[in-house]
Amino acid sequence: MSERKPYPSDLSDEQWTLIEPVITAWKDRHRSVSGHQGAYDMREIVNAILYQGRTGCQWAYLPHDLPQKSATYHYFAAWRDDGTDQAIHELLRCQVRERARRLEDPTLVVLDTQSVHVAAGVPASTTGHDPAKRVPGRKRGLAVDVLGLVIAVVVLAANVHDNTAGIALLSEVAQNAGGTVSKALADQGFKTQVVMHGAGLGIDVEIVQRDSQHKGFVPQPKRWRVEQTYGILILHRRLVRDYEHHPSSSSSRVYWAMTHVMVRRLTGANIPTWREAAVAA
Repeated sequence: MSERKPYPSDLSDEQWTLIEPVITAWKDRHRSVSGHQGAYDMREIVNAILYQGRTGCQWAYLPHDLPQKSATYHYFAAWRDDGTDQAIHELLRCQVRERARRLEDPTLVVLDTQSVHVAAGVPASTTGHDPAKRVPGRKRGLAVDVLGLVIAVVVLAANVHDNTAGIALLSEVAQNAGGTVSKALADQGFKTQVVMHGAGLGIDVEIVQRDSQHKGFVPQPKRWRVEQTYGILILHRRLVRDYEHHPSSSSSRVYWAMTHVMVRRLTGANIPTWREAAVAA
């Protein structure tokens, strides 16, 4: 890595070691005809992606001491399209679960959706209006395990019913978790179609009913993990609003954000929140 003042989002040497083999293998498979390795260090490309995800800046506003927009976006899009971002994420997810003394793949997942506003310029054909939450934009669906780790991500127009998101999530879970998932918990926004689709995949979907005696938000056993994950993701400002033209880029942002979270967990590192930084100042 070139000599420069580090950003809080930069990977440490120990963190880079966790994902470097995947990136190196990718580079070996994508050598240029001339054998040129490119002008940028791959670690710096990843640092630029993580910097943008954490700060929420536009592509053109990446700092001058990080790789240029064109190079960073080239790799971001390439890794998005061929699944390298998911491969890195899955490698780390398995390691975090093993460290917690759990099997690599879960047996239970929790489903939920979140509607988020979109930025100006996002194609209208990929957005909609969620009448229940009064949000014009996109719907982000997650399936997480009991540790809050992401198993599947879907991004749809906000007007799409939770059933559609739930069905897509269950299909992704069946593909990503190696067929180990046998139980899924979901809230009342998901209906019979999701239960039936889960049954066809060998997954028992339980619609968790809310206690009508309680007012406001009440954490539900195990289901609160997905709410916690949404809260962690929102610390990455690129996810506060959906800025991406392609829904697949939105999904990739989730994978990179969770990758950033997991390398810190695996190395015992921590990045202060903006509140902690303000107190320290």
